[in-house]
Amino acid sequence: MPRDRMVVIHSFPVWLPQTQTWMYNQLKYLPDSVEAHVECERTEHLDQFSVPNIHCLKDVSKVQYFWEKAARYSGFPQYRQYLQKIAKTVQAGILHSHFGHIGWFDLQPAKKAGIKHVVTYYGSDVGLLPTRNVEWRSRYRKLFDQADLFLCEGPFMARQLIGLGCPAEKVRVHHLGIPVETIPFKPRRWRAGEPLNVLIAASFRVKKGIPYALESLGLIQKTVPVEITIIGDSVSEPGSAEEKRRILELIDKGGLKSRTKLLGFQPYRAVFEEAYKHHVFMSPSVTAPDGDSEGGAPVTLIEMIATGMPVISTKHCDIPEVVQNGIDNWLVAERDAAGLADKLLWLVGHAGHWAEMLASGRSHVEREFNAARQGGRLYEIYQEMLKK
Repeated sequence: MPRDRMVVIHSFPVWLPQTQTWMYNQLKYLPDSVEAHVECERTEHLDQFSVPNIHCLKDVSKVQYFWEKAARYSGFPQYRQYLQKIAKTVQAGILHSHFGHIGWFDLQPAKKAGIKHVVTYYGSDVGLLPTRNVEWRSRYRKLFDQADLFLCEGPFMARQLIGLGCPAEKVRVHHLGIPVETIPFKPRRWRAGEPLNVLIAASFRVKKGIPYALESLGLIQKTVPVEITIIGDSVSEPGSAEEKRRILELIDKGGLKSRTKLLGFQPYRAVFEEAYKHHVFMSPSVTAPDGDSEGGAPVTLIEMIATGMPVISTKHCDIPEVVQNGIDNWLVAERDAAGLADKLLWLVGHAGHWAEMLASGRSHVEREFNAARQGGRLYEIYQEMLKK
């Protein structure tokens, strides 16, 4: 490398959507010995996700921004000239592309800049994209051949990448981290006779499985009173508006309207403020008919475990990698509303057992999903790449 200091460029389409706090934590918790740069097409929510060294194409040249955006949608990766320029200007040694499809578009800039190239996959880029468009299967094979390393959240996603043709020796599991030290551990308690306060926090996508959570809550409401809070809303993706319609319909038909608060999308801090008011978090993810899935595990699920909240979820993708150590009995099969209801009833019937299980969950998160620790591990991965 041309410098003693490690210089890494992180390539994103947008820095940073409000739902990608976990991405911010990856950069924030890198060691000081890493000089991180962000290269993106445009920015948003900088009041929440401010980092140094942001290189935003739209701020530099709107003409080039629209040109490169059009070229990307047309499938011409060689037009990522801005990224190539930044890589040479800052004398980067590593390009870290976030999302598989971004990695493919970044192949030419990485090659022309003569730097190491690592790509992290997150979910829809593994299951949805190559299912919707088979052309991505051949593009990924080229990416797997030319890039140096591929990171993913857990063993399930690793197997998916290998199944798409990635050499196993190029795949590395690297857990996403959360700022555990900033999340107070307050084990929840529920007492017989009081409402069971249930939190759901997710965008209204089919893969989030929100309708199955609502069905299960409708099934138990005559046995135990429930109060439901939903943080999230529809997004611009195909099918999201229809999923919102289905969610609202289930709330109405299930007799849950007077028991449900719909808060829409909320800032990161507000999600935690709500979390500590609730007893249980539900995150029953499913694989959508079009192949969309979590790929790994929702980061919100990890965060809720860290707060000391029971989590009820599904045996989906890498969720079992997170929900374990004494609490894996809270996982059910996908689309099993009755199974979710049984887990809720088990919890209210065994409220005296919560403390031990919640402490176990927090310990697991501290060991495997601590952002500071994961930042150090990512640095070690970078070091290994530069030695090869």
